[in-house]
Amino acid sequence: MDLADEYKLAMTRRHFFARNSVGIGGAALASLLSASGFAADSKTGGLPGLPHFPPKAKRVIFLHQSGGPSQMDLFDYKPAMPKLQGTELPDSIRRGQRITGMTSGQSSFPVASPMFKFSQHGQSGTWLSELLPHTAKIVDDIAIVKTMNTDAINHDPAITFIQSGSQQPGRPSMGAWISYGLGSENQDLPAFVVLISQASGLNIDQPLFSRLWGSGFLPSNHQGVMFRSGGDPVLYLSDPPGIGKDTRRRMLDGLAKLNQMRADVYGDPEIETRIKQYEMAYRMQTSVPKLMDLGDEPESTFALYGPDARQRGSYAANCLLARRLVERGVRFVQLYKRGWDQHNDLPRDLALQCQAVDQPSAALVQDLKQRGLLDDTLIVWGGEFGRTVYCQGALTQTNYGRDHHPRCFTMWAAGGGIKPGVSIGETDDYCYNVVADPVHVHDLQATMLHCLGVDHKRLTYKFQGRHFRLTDVHGNVVNKLLA
Repeated sequence: MDLADEYKLAMTRRHFFARNSVGIGGAALASLLSASGFAADSKTGGLPGLPHFPPKAKRVIFLHQSGGPSQMDLFDYKPAMPKLQGTELPDSIRRGQRITGMTSGQSSFPVASPMFKFSQHGQSGTWLSELLPHTAKIVDDIAIVKTMNTDAINHDPAITFIQSGSQQPGRPSMGAWISYGLGSENQDLPAFVVLISQASGLNIDQPLFSRLWGSGFLPSNHQGVMFRSGGDPVLYLSDPPGIGKDTRRRMLDGLAKLNQMRADVYGDPEIETRIKQYEMAYRMQTSVPKLMDLGDEPESTFALYGPDARQRGSYAANCLLARRLVERGVRFVQLYKRGWDQHNDLPRDLALQCQAVDQPSAALVQDLKQRGLLDDTLIVWGGEFGRTVYCQGALTQTNYGRDHHPRCFTMWAAGGGIKPGVSIGETDDYCYNVVADPVHVHDLQATMLHCLGVDHKRLTYKFQGRHFRLTDVHGNVVNKLLA
């Protein structure tokens, strides 16, 4: 008895119907399978019928600033705040809102006015901190949202929320949803790539978990592929000593036959995923070295991205790599930069973070624009929440810290259907509450999908009897952000 016969003996009634869906029920059963999430792939993957309408963006670069950048020190200028320095945050502003355990024991909540100067830039007259001189050069290309708000107040649930639409682990990440819905434009690279930048600041202990770019209950080929900053960019791509390309090809062909035999019997989509991933890894043996070889980049490119652009794994080098990825058709690039969690020594640490991030972020926008890629590439910059206006710990004339603040924070976006040179939303004089045009995390996610031509209410996956989506049962497209 051969292997196939053994599999046949183990078949259940369910396996039988899955295997014979064409002969029994035909199109009807195939339709049911598609509705359950097992839709047939097109040439580059993705679902039939997507995008739902003509997209403005074909791809996304999400520059996640992990830890929560201080909005009032960088973007949300409050000219009256210096007069409030050291005064107690009024109860009428705080409104009994939840605060973290790190400051809940404080007997006083003194206002810490930003130490950094603000000035206006561009034709839009956008106010920006002196810590962002390079972002100041692109203010007319970006849209700044000052009224972002989230449901979470601590890092792990907040990052999980902005990446997956849920505070609880286990849901598919945004990149996985987009890979599942739209597929890839390049057969030789993953649709979803993750880049983690080496830390440059002093608060670098905040962890990042692989589930943040996981596929959750979606097929596993939609999870993000992390490129490492040292050694082989992707583990196990290199052939071991003594194994040539011909040998590797024969091995994969043999494995594919065995996996296909099992897939034919059990109808398990994860087996099909395994076959595809083996083939993708084989193609990446050629495509990834070409991607990582920066020899074709002119000196002007490295000057644009800054002095760290040649240092592999730095934020600058990863921004440059993100551009190289999207111009090769990668659908979603998730770039992480840790170090924004300034509970103390904020003036020193924030300056260090901006020194590493400001120029490369602006350079990415400029680089894409001059290459004609910005119009159909959506860039999003921001953290998981903001910082409190009141000081955490002792407040002095030269130093202060800030706690987590989910009620309002700032992000910016550019390209791919985003209206340039605008500022959305208004916060109160203490930068503590939203006064006008709130933008929830689910609203941001809905808007990003809209730019990609996807109706966030219609991109769903049935799991455990329920149809899930990135925005859960929430989210509205922010029309003021759209060009």
